Amino acid sequence: MTRDILISIINYRTAELTIDCARSVLEQIGDDVNGEIVIVDNFSDDGSVATLTAWIDGLPAGAPVRLVASPTNTGFSGGHNQGIAAVEARYYLVLNSDAVLRPGCLRHLLDTARSHPEAGLIAPRLEGDDGHVQVSCFRFPGPLSEFIRGANSGPVTRALKAYDLPLGMDPDPEQIGWASFACILLNAAMVREIGPMDEGYFLYYEDAEYCLRACRAGWRVRYCPAAVAVHFRGGSGPVKALAKQRARLPEYFYASRTRYFFQAHGWTGLCVANVLWIIGRGIAGLRQVFGRRGNNFRRAEIVDIWTNVGNPLGPRHAPGE
Repeated sequence: MTRDILISIINYRTAELTIDCARSVLEQIGDDVNGEIVIVDNFSDDGSVATLTAWIDGLPAGAPVRLVASPTNTGFSGGHNQGIAAVEARYYLVLNSDAVLRPGCLRHLLDTARSHPEAGLIAPRLEGDDGHVQVSCFRFPGPLSEFIRGANSGPVTRALKAYDLPLGMDPDPEQIGWASFACILLNAAMVREIGPMDEGYFLYYEDAEYCLRACRAGWRVRYCPAAVAVHFRGGSGPVKALAKQRARLPEYFYASRTRYFFQAHGWTGLCVANVLWIIGRGIAGLRQVFGRRGNNFRRAEIVDIWTNVGNPLGPRHAPGE
């Protein structure tokens, strides 16, 4: 039986968050939404499989939830590819374990997808647990956006506004390049056409690449503010917390960055992006000298941005690989 929607959730050592997430989805599956949840445990090796199995076994008979225990940690793309492959559906919802759906979210996403068949990806409104709206739609990263990021300067950002990544709370549909995969609906027809997510990414940038691949194939990304998901940022990964502390980010983050810029802009574009980021960082350093805000430096980033530059499609540098 083909489901209307398959909801793919990756668990990696976040069993309780995953259960809360799945509960919020189960409340919206019923007569008007023929759906199923697939939880992929990405080799948590911390007792998560036992916890999730016990929870699923305690659900009413026939509850549309199944668990896939991956023998390895396949990363974000690999985990969701397993979830998507497990059940045939017309639409697939990629959902973070550190998110929960507000009532009506699935129905609004499906209604939007059905009324906009040209849209391969439908993004909901993301909110924090305090109700604050999170920016979730963006322009595609490019060399000039890296210059903006390096400079961290209001005047530079304003001068190059057309290349700044965030699109704000009411994005122009024509400007949306990619949207956060914390929660996003994928049209199965698009997935069949462009293929699964790129497992050369361990974590980060895979969402931008998948949207880029979809857009190059003629599909669109749409924003559906009536559908709301709460995203507890950082609950399923360490990078956002490390970035906030300006600590050194994991090597897999920069391997993903290099892979994306190479796929989007070629090797020359990747190198130009790195050089422009360094120039931007120089501007930020000068602003500090004159007492202006500008310190957005992450430790060792001037070295780390060159990760895999000689082999952009090379190793993911995932933990344990």
